[in-house]
Order: sequence, then structure tokens, then C-alpha cells
Amino acid sequence: MKVLHLNSSDSLGGAAIAGYRLHQGLLAKGLDSRLLVGVSQLGDDDTAVIPRHKWLEMLIAKLTWRFGFNDFHCTSSFAIPDHYFYKEADILNFHNLHGSYLNYLAIPRLTENKPAVYTLHDMWSFTGHCIYSYDCDRWQTGCGKCPYPDTYPGIKTDNTNWEWKLKHKVYSRSKLVIVTLSRWLTEQAQKSMLNCFPIHHIPNGIDTQIYQPLDPDLCKFVLGIPTGKKVLMFGAQSLADHRKGGDLLLQALQQLPDSLKAETVLLTVGGDNIKSSEVFGMDILNLGYLSSDRLKVIAYSAADLFVFPTRADNLPLVLQESMACGTPMVSFDIGGVPDLVRPKITGYLAKPEDAKDLADGIVQILDDQNLQEFMSQQCRAIALKEYSLELQAQQYVDLYRQTLAVNS
Repeated sequence: MKVLHLNSSDSLGGAAIAGYRLHQGLLAKGLDSRLLVGVSQLGDDDTAVIPRHKWLEMLIAKLTWRFGFNDFHCTSSFAIPDHYFYKEADILNFHNLHGSYLNYLAIPRLTENKPAVYTLHDMWSFTGHCIYSYDCDRWQTGCGKCPYPDTYPGIKTDNTNWEWKLKHKVYSRSKLVIVTLSRWLTEQAQKSMLNCFPIHHIPNGIDTQIYQPLDPDLCKFVLGIPTGKKVLMFGAQSLADHRKGGDLLLQALQQLPDSLKAETVLLTVGGDNIKSSEVFGMDILNLGYLSSDRLKVIAYSAADLFVFPTRADNLPLVLQESMACGTPMVSFDIGGVPDLVRPKITGYLAKPEDAKDLADGIVQILDDQNLQEFMSQQCRAIALKEYSLELQAQQYVDLYRQTLAVNS
């Protein structure tokens, strides 16, 4: 069986990382798995970049962007069937189809002679433009009059009703099987235009041999964290990212007791260099962006608690990584987060947008060593039982075989 994954990248962003991990899991199962991506940083032999006519596409983009259509300039998508990766594949696996690398109007052509699995990493596949709709449910009836035109991927003109209709038309001419990562997104997909296709729930997997608990004291020593300090970990590319809730984190930290802040280090990973004054007196250790799995494992293992103040998410990889390393989590009760953050078992779920409740969760876990140890054990056990990469890969192998049998 030869599988071809189409994704925006092999390493940039959560969907890219998740897709690449699945690819590795399939290789370990003995499958012939390849990637065709918009941007490649890893340079593997089984990865290729989609050939692009950049100057032509840039000229087209100037027109299509004005009318609110983000990816229609990607004319090279229609030539993918000429690529030898595509020709040799038995089945396709689409991942993120947004990101200015693929024109979704090409899906009928791509699936004309090859069946395809479409893994949903967000809501974009059935909305008029956005990856998360927040409190808007217009995607169930046709979009239009978008309340969040600036939400990624932003639009210059509100033609969301037209894009919604175009996606509906495209899917009516395509052969797809849908995979959702969380229970929440499964429910959303079942209410959407995608309900004409089979929908399967298969969570992302994680390599639990790499992501595993290390000695916390040793990890703190390696990172230069003083003995006896509690460690609260936070990860995001930018505090200014509204969806990731950096503002809610700052509000929550402001409400922590001074005594707890005095004995706690905020360990951050990501793009921002957070200053102590911004978090009201807590010691800060910023590790910047970490591309190395090994370094991330050290950070998770050094942490007593991982805080994730997101406003919208599917099945966040950082929570899976934290869980596999035995680090309890605090987050909001939104999207697919409750699949991972289970109250009184693996962490604390705060009410959405409630920074005070988020702070209460941080205090509750950091102040209770016995609770931390219990949650840490549960995190690791659940990661091994439900989210191993081997389990995910096997579920996809079974789905691929089933899909090929139906289309034979």
C-alpha cells in the first residue's frame, strides 16, 4: 500500500507536525508513505515540494485576494496528478488544505482516480474561510455576513457565502473519507456539509518512547532552575495571539497569590521573550522556539504544571506532549481540549474566558503535591493507552484498507 500525504509543510505548525508523525508511524508499520507539501524544511527523500508557478500565482493572487478568496491562485494544484509521487500512490491523505499552497477546487481532479482520506485539523474544511468560528454557527447554513473576517485566514472581502457554496460543490464531486481528531470536531463535522461522507474519529498519536517522563530534578538542573522552585510551563508563538489566550494567561497570573508567585518559575517556550514585569514579579525562563523533541521533553519533565489558555483548539499537540511526559495540565473547557484535560484526572478545566477560574486551577494543582503525583501517573497511563503513535498508525492502516476495498 502506497500512501501520499498532502500538507502545507512537513514541520511548520501543529498540523504539519501531526501529519509528519503519522507518516513516521506508517513507515514503522512497513507502509510506503510519502509527503507532498507546500514547504519542506526536513529534506527527506520521501518528501517533495509541490512545483509552483510563483510569478503567475502572485499575479492571480492580487486579483483573487481582493475578492476574498485566499487560495484560488494556486493553479499548480491542478498539475499534482502529473507528479510521480501522485502517480505511484494507491490512496491520498489530505491534511491542512489552507495555507496558500493548494487550491481546494482541485480536489475533484485529485480524487477522480484515487480515493482520499481527509484529516481535519480544524474547522476550515466546512466554513466560509475561518479555521475556528468561535461562537458563530453560520457555517451550518451557508456563512455570509462573517462576524470574524480578520480571523485566520483573514479575508479582504466577505464572500464567505460564495466560498461555502464552492466547497459544497467541490465535495459533491469528490471521493473522500473524513477523519476527525477530537470528539468535539466529530460533532461539528456531522452537522456540516461533510456529513455526506463517512466520518471516523482517530486522534493524533505521539511517540511515547520519545515523549516520556524524565527525572524532574535533573531536568530542572539542566535548565538552571533553582532547587525547590515550582515550575509553571506555557507555550505559544506569541502572547499577542488572541486565539491562544496570552491575555487570559496574564490576567490569571496577576491573580495568583504573591506567596505562590515567589516560589514559582514561569517556563515559556515559543516566540515571545516574556519579561518579568509583564507577569507581575514571577521569575521567567524563556527557552524560545524548540524544534528538538528531546529539548521539549526536558522542558515538560521539568514542569509541575502546563497551562494552556486557548480560546479555540481541536486536539492540541502540546497537551498530548505534556500528557505523555506526565505533566498535569490546566486549560479552558473548549473544543477538543476536554479529550485530554480531564478534571481531577489529568488536570483542571476552567470556564471559557474566566481568567479567575484558570488561576484557581493553577493554585489548586501547584499547592497539592499529592494531586500532582496522581495526575502525573494518570497522564502517562492515558497517553500510553489512548494516544500512542502505534495505535494511531494501525487505525489509519485499517481505514486505508477499508477505503481501498470500497473503491476497488
